[in-house]
Amino acid sequence: MMDNIKVGLSAVIETISQPKDSAVNYASGVVDVFSTPSMIALMECAAKNAVDLHLEKGYTTVGTRIHIKHIAATPTGMRIKACAELVKREGKKLIFKVEAYDEVEKIGEGIHERHVVNIDKFISRAMIKRKK
Repeated sequence: MMDNIKVGLSAVIETISQPKDSAVNYASGVVDVFSTPSMIALMECAAKNAVDLHLEKGYTTVGTRIHIKHIAATPTGMRIKACAELVKREGKKLIFKVEAYDEVEKIGEGIHERHVVNIDKFISRAMIKRKK
């Protein structure tokens, strides 16, 4: 299940900042710029993409921890790029260095942790909550 997951795997994902991505839309701020929640989602997606093709069928990764600094604002309409690199693996725990850039500068950086899970078992455990 994990043999193909090697330190150094990486991925890059790009998007254009839209009004739906703004701090105003997320109610996380009053300025119409690319929001921290949107930046984190892009970073998580890059980390997921770095390992997805290397997992056996029936497995995925889920985000479990994030430590991010949002260091520069980006206006709507600007291209955003998120990069993730697997820097450490401890069994099913995967630790990624993540960064985000707009067309001018680095806008965010940090560490993101994901865990490899069996999809069916994960969903079953989550659905038990509906019975409580």
